[in-house]
Amino acid sequence: MAVIRVHTDLDVYKSSFESAMEIFEWSKKFPKSEQYSLTDQIRRASRSVSVNIAEAWRHRRYSKLFISKLSIAEGEAAEVQVWLDFALACDYIESDMRNLLIEKYDHIIGKIVNMINNPENWVL
Repeated sequence: MAVIRVHTDLDVYKSSFESAMEIFEWSKKFPKSEQYSLTDQIRRASRSVSVNIAEAWRHRRYSKLFISKLSIAEGEAAEVQVWLDFALACDYIESDMRNLLIEKYDHIIGKIVNMINNPENWVL
């Protein structure tokens, strides 16, 4: 197991950041009318996953705060999945891409839940 010194060393952070960048790239194709709703919301939620993982990592001296930040990251990842459903329903994304991203976020959520359920492996 590799030594984790900073949040960017975490696999879950790397996955969430990469997925957020994928969402950013394909959301550029959304109609202008969605700029301040679906486009903005899905980008914010996807970025928030990584941000909250980073915050959790820096708060790992305090188990409850660590878990709280990870719980927020988990919720944001689930929100991304709902926005993906809206994007599919509005025909802004193909089902193959939606399914791929849903799977990635399922994996991210699984890693976050594992950290929440086993904080002793992570807190200082």
